[in-house]
Amino acid sequence: MTSAAIRVRGIRKSFGELDVLRGVEFEVAPGSIFALLGSNGAGKTTIVRILSTLLKADAGTASVNGFDTASAANDVRESISLTGQFAAVDEVLTGRENLVLIAQLRHLKHPGRIADDLLARFSLTDAGGRKAGEYSGGMRRRLDIAMSLVGNPPVIFLDEPTTGLDPQSRIEVWDTVRKLAKNGTTVLLTTQYLDEAEQLADRIAILHEGTIIQNGTLDELKRLLPAAKVEYVEKQPTLEEVFLALVGPDTSKEDAS
Repeated sequence: MTSAAIRVRGIRKSFGELDVLRGVEFEVAPGSIFALLGSNGAGKTTIVRILSTLLKADAGTASVNGFDTASAANDVRESISLTGQFAAVDEVLTGRENLVLIAQLRHLKHPGRIADDLLARFSLTDAGGRKAGEYSGGMRRRLDIAMSLVGNPPVIFLDEPTTGLDPQSRIEVWDTVRKLAKNGTTVLLTTQYLDEAEQLADRIAILHEGTIIQNGTLDELKRLLPAAKVEYVEKQPTLEEVFLALVGPDTSKEDAS
């Protein structure tokens, strides 16, 4: 069996009296897209912060690319890249200058060549000489993801990458994420958008009140509910129906992470 790119076992985390994570467990196969689906306050970002060594768990273990997040934090950091909920590009610099800067900060050889390769890979070559502040939301997010791939990390965390984007920009980001996995990058995606998980993920884990309550492929999750029948037409349940049946309709909590 191929070893997991990400392995989480019994992770717990509390902030004061608030239990944010309560024994979270899951594995992510190399080169796959794994969606962590949950409402605001479910603990998605807290898990990402623990896996990226920005936060220590109170209990449990986690490993990324074979390295323990607690005892081999430096090795984990060299194996990953993290893209947060909002694009972290420098809007004064051009798209190419943003990429060159990151390559220089990572002390990589031939930063200009790396920048040009990534611009081509993300269909940004024609926009490479323009200031990033002039980019559309989708272009800016694609540049942000491209910046996170400087140095070819085997694992990338995308924490709600389409927050605030218009529908067309979301589709652009979805296409980018699919290409990442196709090229062998392991993607852990956190999202509260059901259609996003449905469109992208090889496996989906539903996180509710700090625990994983279901984990499986889209087909496996759909089979949790019986098919609805209207006369001669069989209707399979949507992921939204599965999600709401499992966690209920209350999504009013603020994200604790």
